Amino acid sequence: MFEALAIGLALVQSSPQPMPTPQKLAMVAIAAPRAHLRVQVARTEAQRERGLMGVRYLPAHTGMLFVFDTDAPIEFWMKDTLVPLDMIFIGKDGIVRTVFANVPVVPADTADDRIPRRDGFAKFVLELPANEAARDGLTTGTKIGSLPH
Repeated sequence: MFEALAIGLALVQSSPQPMPTPQKLAMVAIAAPRAHLRVQVARTEAQRERGLMGVRYLPAHTGMLFVFDTDAPIEFWMKDTLVPLDMIFIGKDGIVRTVFANVPVVPADTADDRIPRRDGFAKFVLELPANEAARDGLTTGTKIGSLPH
């Protein structure tokens, strides 16, 4: 009986946590060189931390814009994110500084300290479906207008 209890505890401890549901945030339109994007805006720490966790599909020309108070060093990771993404780091002047294309999904059982990070210096980070940045003309040095402040 003790052995069965120990096995039951092991199963409970190793069961995955439920996936968060996608956020419902305000949307904005952003004009990229070759597309008009409709993205959710994550402004608060809680909204930015949750990001696109739990999202199972992103249609073309959609995603999330993370807004920070000022240009600063920023680090992003793909914890509990279910779709591969492009991460576009943008300065306060609206100029694309770095594009990380096709950032892969990380297996759910990956320890937090083993999840790869992407970092840069930015006021905004735009996440789009994988390979969308290149299709929409978003490359290093591109000026993006109409970003919220």
